Amino acid sequence: MKKAANFRKQSMPILRGHHLICLHFFTGEGYDEAFIKNLSDIINKAKIEGVKTCSGPDDVCIKCPHLKNNECRYDENADLEIKKMDEMALSLLKTAPDTTVSWEEINGKIPEIFAEWYQSFCLDCDWKKVCGKSRFFEILKNRD
Repeated sequence: MKKAANFRKQSMPILRGHHLICLHFFTGEGYDEAFIKNLSDIINKAKIEGVKTCSGPDDVCIKCPHLKNNECRYDENADLEIKKMDEMALSLLKTAPDTTVSWEEINGKIPEIFAEWYQSFCLDCDWKKVCGKSRFFEILKNRD
């Protein structure tokens, strides 16, 4: 008898609040090759299948070296800060955990909410230089 493969049955990507916004600025950089490949795969799949939202660690976090015991350990306050980001992202995008949404729908909302998101989270974000390489990010940042 064959042993069952260890994989998640749902193929649609599962993303937490801030990843719904931040992945739109992905430029092919990350912690390591496995992390980068995971991000690329998630985005490609999301564009075709849509996304299921969640309120905790998601398909991006699975490959993150800072995920420990289901919490972000990037720094002392990271998990609390991320939860705040997730709540605000879901609120700005007018969605909730356990909702299915298309990538295009999210992408269409980003320009409407970008100024508030940028002021609230991007200014002090360690990933700002990476996101700044995204044409979409630069267009949104410089439009006002």
